[in-house]
Amino acid sequence: MENLDTLAANLLSPIILAFVLGVIASLVRSDLRLPDSIYNALSIYLLLAIGLKGGVELNQTPLGEFVGPALLTLGLGLLTPVIAYNVLRRLGRFDRVNASAIAAHYGSVSAVTFIVAITFGSMTGRAPEGFMPALVAILEVPAIVLALMIAFVRDKRAGSWQDALHEVLAGRSVILLVGGLLIGWAVGPSGFEPVKPFFVNGFQGALALFLLEMGIVAARRLKDLREVGLFLIGFGIIIPILHGLLAVWTGGLVGLSVAGAAVLGAMVSSASYIAAPAAVRIALPEANPTFYLTASLGITFPFNVTLGIPLYYTFAEWLVV
Repeated sequence: MENLDTLAANLLSPIILAFVLGVIASLVRSDLRLPDSIYNALSIYLLLAIGLKGGVELNQTPLGEFVGPALLTLGLGLLTPVIAYNVLRRLGRFDRVNASAIAAHYGSVSAVTFIVAITFGSMTGRAPEGFMPALVAILEVPAIVLALMIAFVRDKRAGSWQDALHEVLAGRSVILLVGGLLIGWAVGPSGFEPVKPFFVNGFQGALALFLLEMGIVAARRLKDLREVGLFLIGFGIIIPILHGLLAVWTGGLVGLSVAGAAVLGAMVSSASYIAAPAAVRIALPEANPTFYLTASLGITFPFNVTLGIPLYYTFAEWLVV
């Protein structure tokens, strides 16, 4: 019963309902759409806000409490694309290029899924450790680099993975998260106080607007489900659950709280749809975007923000002592 209440709390939250409204608007062919300038401004605001708040918390966190989760996150960022690649190659019979492209997305992280997981924990009275945004920054890059290197090494490609790496490291998600973390860490709680009302009080409303637009974008990928096939649909749900379960279990082993392990599970289970597509587009231009975009944005993202996050919190309650 408690788990059903948790699921209902997520599905009936304003943030998820805004996402559903966006899906419905797209399906009925409404002209509802956030202007690109507003969408970009919201993404900058949200990424900088979580970076700043994480940096302030990191300022007050003893190094010993952070090292274990940080090393675990790095390890998971290297392990999960290998798992995804082998499943795609051995069971899905995908070629190396497309398997590498999809694996890059499923090893990296969706910052929006992370934000929704944090918000869900706050709504249900279970706040994770404050340094979790630092783990997002750690998880963002390694999987993309590793997955691209698999394609380059195995196929002896002549393209430039260095350009793809620059695209990831110079992308706004990494710049804003890492930059916000450093600023928050440098100024501490007292320095953050003057801008706290802007970055804290307006966060939920901005997230609702952002999820409204994400619902519209995700619904547009639904038409591609027939092309990606049943295997990739199953992959986009089952692999995130397995990755999330692995992250929750190991998160508990390194000392994360129930909420912290659940948020780590949501992070590791998510699929990147900003940094990874940008890198793959440069390094693996022949990879089929329908595969990696539909899987990450049309299947995994909607699953995680509606059903997956409550599931990872349930896993954490079972596994974390």
